[in-house]
Amino acid sequence: MADKAPNDALTDVPGLRVGHARLSGEGALSGTTVVLAPAGGAVAAVDVRGGGPGTRETDALDPRNLVQRIDAVVLTGGSAYGLDSASGVMAWLEEQGRGVPAGREPGQVVPVVPAACVFDLGRGGDWRARPDASTGRAAVEAAALTEPGAPVEEGSVGAGTGAVVGRIKGGIGTASTVLPSGATVAALVVANAAGSAVDLDTGVLYGQYVTGGLPVPPPPEVHAAALHQLAEAADRNGAPPLNTTLAVVATDAELTRAQAQKLAGTAHDGIARAVHPVHLLNDGDTVFTLATGARPLDGHPLALNAVLAAGADVVTRAIVRAVLAARSVTGAGGDFPSYTELYGLGPHGARNAD
Repeated sequence: MADKAPNDALTDVPGLRVGHARLSGEGALSGTTVVLAPAGGAVAAVDVRGGGPGTRETDALDPRNLVQRIDAVVLTGGSAYGLDSASGVMAWLEEQGRGVPAGREPGQVVPVVPAACVFDLGRGGDWRARPDASTGRAAVEAAALTEPGAPVEEGSVGAGTGAVVGRIKGGIGTASTVLPSGATVAALVVANAAGSAVDLDTGVLYGQYVTGGLPVPPPPEVHAAALHQLAEAADRNGAPPLNTTLAVVATDAELTRAQAQKLAGTAHDGIARAVHPVHLLNDGDTVFTLATGARPLDGHPLALNAVLAAGADVVTRAIVRAVLAARSVTGAGGDFPSYTELYGLGPHGARNAD
């Protein structure tokens, strides 16, 4: 049976660091999150299931192509405009001499920085407030300054600053587990889906049906009031927002690039358990995987199965945590109530006393 790792976070995979940066200024509700690999990089892969993805350098991760390891992954707001944040991360990595050797002299490298974006344009009121190269640099510098194994801030931070799931506020969530083999599998998610994370018949988060135990639905009167508040917010906000859920799934297991590709694909099941419907044309759902290779896999041909199953599980839990950590936003860009406010819950989903 698997156990939770110390921080229940992506940083429980030794060597990985996470940094967030948020745009400042009135009308800004967006940001960038960077996952920084250890020195020497990590084996990486990607799987895109949404119909409207915004990505950069994903072709480089195809197992048939040249690049073997990468140093960072960028998750960002700002839709396709926000992909410019990867330029700031690339510049920082070059200054550290990290990247694919490409010149005659030491330090002449080309960092490969895969990135994916979520749609959050205008959610703070200013359509032109979106991450750029300076935001990406701030996020990677924040990651580099963290201590090994540091906790990861969740909720409305970094790329999750302006995230929305269905009609409620989304954000960043993370989770991890330690397998009986000793390998750690972890996920960090930007929950920003067109579909709902809430079962509108009961008020239970879909992900809670599969993350352990039978969830207790909120009282009928609380659920009715929440639906009424959501309907009022929808009337004020207008058309449903465009979206995308992003994830980084990481492990310290030693994976080939093909195995990492398989992990990226099965990890999408974790999104499908927590959001309904999923992988729509107006989603750009994308999962990256990172494998640091510190722990050799058992030589049995099916040894990867435990990692695959855990990858989907931690993605589901990370989405639940993202929704529970999010806080309501009301402003010129719209009214996005949080799940905990709608249902009178405290931190981590605990029901407040009357």
